[in-house]
Amino acid sequence: MISADILVPFLLASIALDIAPGPDNLFVLTQSALHGKKAGALVTLGLCTGLIFHTSLVALGLAVIFQESWALGALKLFAATYLLYLAYKTLATNLVNLNESMKLPNAALYQRGIIMSSTNPKVSVFFLAFLPQFISADTGSFVSQVFILGGVFAVTAFCVFSGIAYAGGRLQQQLISSPNIQIMLNRVAACVFTALAANLLL
Repeated sequence: MISADILVPFLLASIALDIAPGPDNLFVLTQSALHGKKAGALVTLGLCTGLIFHTSLVALGLAVIFQESWALGALKLFAATYLLYLAYKTLATNLVNLNESMKLPNAALYQRGIIMSSTNPKVSVFFLAFLPQFISADTGSFVSQVFILGGVFAVTAFCVFSGIAYAGGRLQQQLISSPNIQIMLNRVAACVFTALAANLLL
């Protein structure tokens, strides 16, 4: 069992990292502002599911693959392409039936979160550097400690991102009556997706 001397600093560091502006919380805010609080919560759940995927890669020693330039480049290209696809879909929303066309199935929103997180190799590389700092050889097996810490990080991320989803959803409720503002939000969201794609490729 990981001691409180290790777990508490890790918990505080995780919360600070979750709150800090970054692509994931920006993604949650954008999706919530476009589709509502529930959509933001589903995207958040998907993102946290992706964190479990990255935790597994670190625990199994597979995250080192992303230190290879070809693997890192391939996954970055896939993730950037997906984000550009989302940007296109957002801009191509049917403006005649805006409210209806913006509704997405729950599974699609959850899937967006998973893809956004799991295809971002920077998360695996970050976990590979971050998690071992809080692992002690005297505490137990490396794998079990990685999964515990990864789980804690996912829980803190879910809590923080849920708050962001709620805030974005409140914004969406206030703006939903104005088609012009919704169109503007679509354009802003498309710019955000494009910027996230560019950030991945840099």
